[in-house]
Amino acid sequence: HFVSGLEFDLATNLVGQPLVRQQVMKGLRDFLENPNPVKPLVMSFHGSTGTGKTYVSSMLIRYLFRRGLQSPYVHHFSPIVHFPHAELIEQYKENLKRWIQGNLTNCGRSAFLFDEMDKMHPGLIDVIIPFLGPSWVVYGTNYRKAIFIFISNAGGEQINNVTLSLWHARKDREEISLQDLEPAISKAVFENPQSGFWKSGIINEHLIDFVVPFLPLKHHHVKQCVISELVQQGLEVRPGVVQEVADSIPYFPEEEKLFSSTGCKTVASRISFFF
Repeated sequence: HFVSGLEFDLATNLVGQPLVRQQVMKGLRDFLENPNPVKPLVMSFHGSTGTGKTYVSSMLIRYLFRRGLQSPYVHHFSPIVHFPHAELIEQYKENLKRWIQGNLTNCGRSAFLFDEMDKMHPGLIDVIIPFLGPSWVVYGTNYRKAIFIFISNAGGEQINNVTLSLWHARKDREEISLQDLEPAISKAVFENPQSGFWKSGIINEHLIDFVVPFLPLKHHHVKQCVISELVQQGLEVRPGVVQEVADSIPYFPEEEKLFSSTGCKTVASRISFFF
């Protein structure tokens, strides 16, 4: 039942991301309907700022766990908060491995979110490889019902470039397929020495089940974001204000000004100027 709730929520509230909806629903539906999955569900979200990556991951968690991100079975890692110092990487590896192992022992149906993978120290993430693959029992834990979500801005620029060139080729965003984007994302994310996935076994062993690309948002998408933000804040939706807020955001490329440079990220703070 909650799968259809999530699907409805994504369809109604996630602006301009047909591919995301399709990938996320496909991944979740197959995974949750299978009483004995062979491996945990591993999804990697890519796209530039403000396109909905955090929004979608928290929406998923809200549907999967009664207390959402506050649930004791949801674990959220951010490199800047949890793994700030390069010289402590060995310690971090040990901690991360223990933490995941301990929590999967408590509850197999746990979720692990890794934010800002592009700022993660290369090599660190590989300690979780044993938990991601199809081997049956790791460290005595049955862990195959877990969900891992990686979030990163890496690949965002490439996704934007591909979307732009497809727009020039008169291809509608609804027609953009994963095949159009995957090569560009791979190159940016997995072959980039600055990325947390650099030379990672997670990539070499194909442990990511779903690569989920978030497209850059156009002017009319930003307007939708402004409207839902106004509604959420209980403010009157005035077309003039909606237009002005959407116009106040920077767009790229320089000539066409097609896509919002910050997605919908700054919408909430800009609205306050008008009230």
